[in-house]
Amino acid sequence: MKKALIITYYWPPAGGSGVQRWLKFVKYFRDFDVEPMVYTVDNPNYALEDESLLKDIPKNLKILKQPIWEPNNLFTFFGKNKNQSVGFLNPNPSFFGRLLQYIRANYFIPDARKFWIKPSVNYLKKYLKENKVDVIITTGPPHSMHLIGLNLKEQLDIKWIADFRDPWTEIDYFHQLPLTKSAIKKHHSLETEVLRNADAVLVVGNTMKENYSKYNKNTITITNGFDGEISDSKIKLDSKFTMTHIGLMNADRNPKMLWKVLAEIVNENEDFRADFELKLIGKVDASVIKEISIHKLSEKVKIINYVAHEQVVEFQKKSQVLFLIVNNVPSAKGIITGKIFEYLMAKRPILAIAPVDGDLAEILTKTNGGFVIDFKEKLELKKCILDLYSKFKTGHLMVDSKNIEQFHRRELTKKVSDIINSITE
Repeated sequence: MKKALIITYYWPPAGGSGVQRWLKFVKYFRDFDVEPMVYTVDNPNYALEDESLLKDIPKNLKILKQPIWEPNNLFTFFGKNKNQSVGFLNPNPSFFGRLLQYIRANYFIPDARKFWIKPSVNYLKKYLKENKVDVIITTGPPHSMHLIGLNLKEQLDIKWIADFRDPWTEIDYFHQLPLTKSAIKKHHSLETEVLRNADAVLVVGNTMKENYSKYNKNTITITNGFDGEISDSKIKLDSKFTMTHIGLMNADRNPKMLWKVLAEIVNENEDFRADFELKLIGKVDASVIKEISIHKLSEKVKIINYVAHEQVVEFQKKSQVLFLIVNNVPSAKGIITGKIFEYLMAKRPILAIAPVDGDLAEILTKTNGGFVIDFKEKLELKKCILDLYSKFKTGHLMVDSKNIEQFHRRELTKKVSDIINSITE
């Protein structure tokens, strides 16, 4: 049985999407003759926590922990919320806020967890010399995890897989950071060094694979996925015409076109106005709430803060339509939000605002899971929503999706196990 050490910042009780990928791989590894171990932080500052995920940790799993010093603690002293996600960078910061953003962007490269790199390398170097492990796996963001792997690879010549849940310099918020030219250069240099030295690079989509294959030919797409039973027709659906969005909705994801379209339909169609309800489950930026108010949609929108993952699954299964939006940023074609796979598991029609030639659109097309509307196709979006509503009124709102079993976490874990075997034989 191969032994794999996973180095990750996010681990239960961390909530949110960052923890799901490797928690689920670890859950199923033993089914494929891989014994996992986890190295993680002893005193993290997680923005979200979800105790329900603890049950997915396998029995007798070896978990190594070391404390971390995070500058976020220092920012808290200056009045900044240490648990604020980078996805909610203040678009209108005060002078002092801009100063903190500048310091964080240019002096904590690759990220604010950089101070965990050196002590982790020292601790793991000693541990790995005394305990045989076949492969180490680092997962980012935070991409400082990859620098731990890079150092261990250089010093111990151990097999190493670098897993990118999101890209490094192409991540959606990278363009928002107040980076100097030298800081940008350093990010690109570190990213390239990681890619070139890893024995294998895992990515979540084909656009990332195309970009990263220039630096490492052994770049493999392992998408995110779902874990659980695919929904059946016996689920009792919401009585209203509900559209549900799960997860973070920040300023970059503010679907202004959607608010305009919904406002038009609500004003033009009395039945729709009576039947419609939009559920936003997760953290919602103030700019989104303001836009909803401007279009007089507040009474039709129900905002539900973070809930346990098990409850999220139930919301998805009962919703009439599942909605998602990709950030309208230069790297939009390569963005595949993790929620898309659980949406597929729910077997409800999916409506996405995203590039029609992007990775997410390709998945929805191949699974027949829903509809993708481009960022500026207002008339097409309106037509699609009205078509879905018409089917709802006649009791025929359903989806005939196919080939979604390939995205089950167990199937994906088998692929990762095959990669581990291929580089350690």
